[in-house]
Amino acid sequence: MEKYKLNDLPYGYKDLEPYISEEVLRLHHDKHHKAYVDGANTAQEKIEEARKNNADLDFKSVLKTLSFNVAGHILHETFWKVMASANSGKNKPAGKILEAINKEFGSWERFKKEFSETAKSVEGSGWALLTYHKEHGENGALNIVQIEKHNVGLYPEQKILLCLDVWEHAYYLDYKNDRAKFIENWWNIVNWEEVEKRFKN
Repeated sequence: MEKYKLNDLPYGYKDLEPYISEEVLRLHHDKHHKAYVDGANTAQEKIEEARKNNADLDFKSVLKTLSFNVAGHILHETFWKVMASANSGKNKPAGKILEAINKEFGSWERFKKEFSETAKSVEGSGWALLTYHKEHGENGALNIVQIEKHNVGLYPEQKILLCLDVWEHAYYLDYKNDRAKFIENWWNIVNWEEVEKRFKN
């Protein structure tokens, strides 16, 4: 099995300030995200070792661990890509993705409210996602999805266009327990060019 790897951020550690601090970004990427990559690779190694030696394995436990860590890795890889400096000029939706948002949700403002409320209402640790289901209806459909942890509640066949991490490690040092303020500020650094590209693809 090919090992998972931690890729570099697509920007500098200070580039998301003042909305996400350098300290939070370093801890989040270099420690938390790395832990999911390491966890996924460790689980894979256990599977490989069991196969090599034709040994028994607690598949329920190992595959649950693998699912949690691989999902955490993939979500974080997407999370880093769908953010950019507030000075980049990419933080306003336009083009095909705005057309799709307006069609599905009625307006950009309604979508933003629904997505924010989804993120705020995650119980404990989790994510809010904007996804696209190509096979749903004649032209596909946009969905807002709430994920618990990294892998509980994810719908099959959903392409992730946008995701927001609301685990406490994503914001606590900057915002303490004010998740709502973090979410409100996060909209300033959404990279809509990346979301548009993911939607077109």
